Amino acid sequence: MTLFKLAFKNLMGAGIRTWLNVVVLSFSFVVIIWLQGLYEGMNIQSSTAVIDAEYAGGQYWHENYDPYDPLTLQDAHGVLPDKLKSMIEKKEATPILIIQGTAYPQGRMMTLLIKGINPDQNIISLPSHFLNKETDDIPAVIGTRMSESTGLRVGDSVTLRWRDANGTFDARDATIVQVMRTMVQSIDQGQIWVPLEKLRELSRMEEEATLVIVDKDTANPPQVSGWEFKSLDFLLQDIKQLVKTKTAGGSIFYIILLLLAMLAIFDTQVLSIFRRRKEIGTLMAMGFTRAKVIWLFTIEGAMHAVLAALVAALYGIPFLAWFAKTGFALPESTDSFGFALGEKIFPAYSAGLVVGTTVLVLVITTIVSFLPTRKIAKLKPTDALRGKSS
Repeated sequence: MTLFKLAFKNLMGAGIRTWLNVVVLSFSFVVIIWLQGLYEGMNIQSSTAVIDAEYAGGQYWHENYDPYDPLTLQDAHGVLPDKLKSMIEKKEATPILIIQGTAYPQGRMMTLLIKGINPDQNIISLPSHFLNKETDDIPAVIGTRMSESTGLRVGDSVTLRWRDANGTFDARDATIVQVMRTMVQSIDQGQIWVPLEKLRELSRMEEEATLVIVDKDTANPPQVSGWEFKSLDFLLQDIKQLVKTKTAGGSIFYIILLLLAMLAIFDTQVLSIFRRRKEIGTLMAMGFTRAKVIWLFTIEGAMHAVLAALVAALYGIPFLAWFAKTGFALPESTDSFGFALGEKIFPAYSAGLVVGTTVLVLVITTIVSFLPTRKIAKLKPTDALRGKSS
């Protein structure tokens, strides 16, 4: 305890030099926690959005379905097996039929995906209930991005053309009954949603589907021949990879901040040992062993991190709390990235993040503080008392 008291007294005696190091190190604390919380918030927000709007508890894919290869869509459909039919009847799953089509909005031609969904489903948050509206044409729901790119609004009609199961081209008019607002682009851009049974009838694919979305509460989905179950771990890989890439890029910034702070502390320790040689000699003459003197200087350096954590808490907690409430506004250009990012990202801070950052900085600071003190082990007390270096 005597070493800690003496180290704290010496640290306070250094005056402005100590506080400059503490402020720089506290800035590293706040920035690391802020950015890490921002990336975690991005991960949580994006994952929650796509789970609610598209993935739910996972998906069964037809064996020929590949969302990254549109050429497979022509054969990516099949009659639902009894196991999946049973889940659908119990409202534990909902089928989706996807076919390629062409739309002609305002005299222009545009390729798109026509997706059929049960209007009464409640597995995902897509507002499919609007497809129950009575219209002379096919009722259809599109997203805001699709609306902007086509110029279609609620009540507008658009001609759709597709190829049925026999390879014959067919066309009908669809009426937009709702324009949904969603941050999930994968259910919006280049897509139009229509009633499942209507699409099955027009495409001559009765009782068929491309994929089946299961409920969030479904545990241990059964194995189904010809249909491959895709878990959330698989479906969320793109989001996880994005967050991992962003975190790796942010790590470079963390390293630069920590290097600057550690360089300042290292230089302070070297200068302190050089200027306090007589004090070191006096301590040794009073009975302090070299190990205790080394510990004294190491503790002084480590206390920079402790004081920095306290200073960071003074201005960091209000700042991080305010930021978590207001969020980080994204530019409109990010809407074309293909990820479920809203207008704002709200960071998520955890106790593990704060404690982990504090321990990391404390350990690094302790190591950097110890390195210059090794010279004390070679210092003779008589030389130190005369202000000489061995």
